[in-house]
Amino acid sequence: MQRLLALLTWLAFPVYVWQGLGVRRRTSRMLPARGPVMHEMPGKAPAITLLVLGDSSAASVGIGHSENGLAAQLAILISERTGSAVRWRAAGFNSATSGQVRDHVLPNLSADPWTHIVLAIGTNDTKNFHSVPRFKKEFGGLLYALRAKWPEARVVWSPVLEFTRAPAMPSLLGRILEIRAAEMNRMGKRLCLERGAVPASRLPILDPQAGFAVDGFHASEAGYRAWAEHLLAPVLGEQPSA
Repeated sequence: MQRLLALLTWLAFPVYVWQGLGVRRRTSRMLPARGPVMHEMPGKAPAITLLVLGDSSAASVGIGHSENGLAAQLAILISERTGSAVRWRAAGFNSATSGQVRDHVLPNLSADPWTHIVLAIGTNDTKNFHSVPRFKKEFGGLLYALRAKWPEARVVWSPVLEFTRAPAMPSLLGRILEIRAAEMNRMGKRLCLERGAVPASRLPILDPQAGFAVDGFHASEAGYRAWAEHLLAPVLGEQPSA
C-alpha cells in the first residue's frame, strides 16, 4: 500500500512544484554555522574519532555556532558517556544529496582513521523528488564507498525526518513528501542492513516549535541536542533506554 501511495505522489507533482516554490520564496536561505568543523576533546585512550557526513544538518545550518551542532553535541555526549578522548569532524553541505556526497565529497576526504561515522543524508533526495531506484543507486553506492574507505568504522545512518512536523511545510506538501520519505527510509534501512551500516530509528519530533530553527525547516540548538541524544545509543552500539 505504501509503495502504491509513493507512486501516486507523482500525480501530485504539480502541487509539489507550486507549493515548493512558495516555500522557497518565503524561506530565507540559512548559512552553515560559524565555528570549527573539527575539534578534539581530552580523555582516555584510545580516542574515539567521529565523522558526521551529509547535508546541511551535518553543517549545523539553522544555528549560529558549530559547538551547538549535531557533530559537536554528539561528541560531547560520547565523551561524557565513555570518558574517552574524542576527535570529531563535520563534513556537511547545503542541499547535498546522496549522489553528490558519494561523488564529490567522499573522494576528497582524507582517509583519517574514523572509528564512527554518522550519515545525515536523504532529506534532499526526498525533497528533490528523487525516485526510490535513484536513491537506491546513490545512497547504496555511498555506503559501499564508505565501507571501502573505512572498513572498520561503525557507520550509522539517521533516517529522513518527518516532513509533516516541519513548521515551514504546508500541510499538503508535507503529506506528499512524507509518503516519499517513508519509501526512502524503507529502502535506506534495507541498504544499511545489506551493506554493513546501522540504520538508527527515526528521530521523534515532540515539539516542532522548539526543535526547528527560525526557517521552520532546519534544526534549532535544542533540535540538534535532541538529535545527538537520539543517536548516542546506536553510535556506541548500546541498547536504547526504555
